Amino acid sequence: MPATRSALVRSAHRSIRKGSKSFAAASRLFDRATRERVWLLYAWCRACDDIADEQDHGRAAAPVRLGTRLAPQDRLATIRTLTELAMAGESTGTPAFDALAQLRREVPITDALVEDVLAGFALDADDWRPRSEADMLRYCYHVAGAVGVMMALVMGVSPEDQDTLDRACDLGIAFQLANIVRDVWEDDANGRCYLPVEWLAEADIPPGEVTKPHYRGALVPMVAQACALAREYEDSARVGAARLQFRQRWAVLSAAGIYSEIAREVERLGAHAWDHRVQISGWHKLGHVWTALAEARSPRVPDPETSRPVLSRRELAALAQAHPARLHD
Repeated sequence: MPATRSALVRSAHRSIRKGSKSFAAASRLFDRATRERVWLLYAWCRACDDIADEQDHGRAAAPVRLGTRLAPQDRLATIRTLTELAMAGESTGTPAFDALAQLRREVPITDALVEDVLAGFALDADDWRPRSEADMLRYCYHVAGAVGVMMALVMGVSPEDQDTLDRACDLGIAFQLANIVRDVWEDDANGRCYLPVEWLAEADIPPGEVTKPHYRGALVPMVAQACALAREYEDSARVGAARLQFRQRWAVLSAAGIYSEIAREVERLGAHAWDHRVQISGWHKLGHVWTALAEARSPRVPDPETSRPVLSRRELAALAQAHPARLHD
């Protein structure tokens, strides 16, 4: 029998508590209906990530027998098959994917938006690397910006409010840029690099040597450049956050504060940013929650025209559609 909504919500809640204490805590700032839908969305995203990276809630999964690991394209096929069943409203027998089916019965998440997220997993399965800054931002759109749009719809933003959806996408892009600069060493260990090839070439860093100790100093200006981009996207997102209901605005501003601190800390540490993985303490996170509360009560709205990145959701989606082959060069 298909799982009931309450069972899917309980399973999704367990997933977010196991996979991200920060997101689990931030979700409590929402009203109940929004909170449960956030859990359902998280469960699907987390499951896709785990299948793609052969992990368990972002951590190393149990060892598998030699010769039984799936190839990246096979893992992508699993994600796509389960997601397509969920999009068709059919039971998958997997709570995280059934959670997506349930969410789509409650929230106007389009097939195209789901496909945009899947495109990010396809890029990783193809061992893709961004050549330019625009390529890097397109990747950020697929893996985080499109999820930001889904989150906005979950929070009740109208599908017709294109500008606010753009701003929600911009917050996801800002988050992903923070992840990229923080995880340079971790990504390299997994055979990945999301800094643009053009940036690396300008810094005279040969392919595959980004984590060599003698290149750390050359990475610092790149980090500053990526962090400056993240601030531009965060400023844009704050314009959209001011349009949300109070509790949604509080949650979004809390998350924005936490992720912006990650980027700032990486930038502050310079060449020592990768001595250990930058993390934000629980007390600092709580501080951002309280700061966000004050901001949510009296939002300071940046000028909408001066707080708009050159490449946002619609521009990045158009680039991906116009030059799909370049994503796989």
